[in-house]
Amino acid sequence: MSRGGQPDKRLEGPRGRDETGGPEGRPEGVSTMNGPEGAAMPNVPAWRRWLPVALLALGLAAALLLDLDRFLSFDMLRERRAWLTAEVAAHPVRSGALFFLIYAAAIALSIPGGTALTLAGGFLFGAAIGAVLVIGAATLGACLVFLAARTALGDLLKRRAGPFLARMERGFREDAFTYLLVLRLIPLFPFWLVNLVPAFFGMRLAGYALATLIGIAPATIIFTSLGSGLGAVFDAGARPDLGLLLSPRLLLPLIGLALLALAPVLYRRMSKGGRDA
Repeated sequence: MSRGGQPDKRLEGPRGRDETGGPEGRPEGVSTMNGPEGAAMPNVPAWRRWLPVALLALGLAAALLLDLDRFLSFDMLRERRAWLTAEVAAHPVRSGALFFLIYAAAIALSIPGGTALTLAGGFLFGAAIGAVLVIGAATLGACLVFLAARTALGDLLKRRAGPFLARMERGFREDAFTYLLVLRLIPLFPFWLVNLVPAFFGMRLAGYALATLIGIAPATIIFTSLGSGLGAVFDAGARPDLGLLLSPRLLLPLIGLALLALAPVLYRRMSKGGRDA
């Protein structure tokens, strides 16, 4: 207490901070819009809020016009195999750009067939280039959904996410980046749902995009590597066995990466528990 009865500011800690390290107890990577009610962006110009919605609407119209979901199948890939491989060989840049846009649209619009498209990327462009295209396109599509969830579509998308929001809230409150990274590393959770949820807890776009890009990379590389061998499967007159994608041989390394990503969070939690004891 200073002279004059006023509290001595020198005895106070940094204003608005606590042991979590963020302003007002906010975990890193999460903005001040901390609850599902904070999904909107009131200070952003109207055209920027509606731009993701307009892009999704245009993409949906194009998907309906082209009957896109009919093309996202192994049967179509096998039937058009000769034509597709010839087009890619003759126009690699144009073909890659078109594949990128189709994949991003499929992710943004939650059109079924993402696994087939990922394998097709490896089949048509090779494991390495296919992985780069898929990772970039999937990240872009996911970001469009994330931005749409923070606009006028937020309430509609929030209802679609349903009770899953409550089960994921604690993880995003404590460490949004790491929690999203783990959800991305293990491809067992609905991709469209993981795209939506972070927006309702105020996660920043940059952290969301980076966690998505890093998190989907390992599984994508595995899938496109498998896709690069689809030619032999088609030559044998067989269909790809998607059960292999969920086999322990492929899932265990991804689970290991997820546990590795969780290690800092577990360490902090254990250290905090030790101090409180």
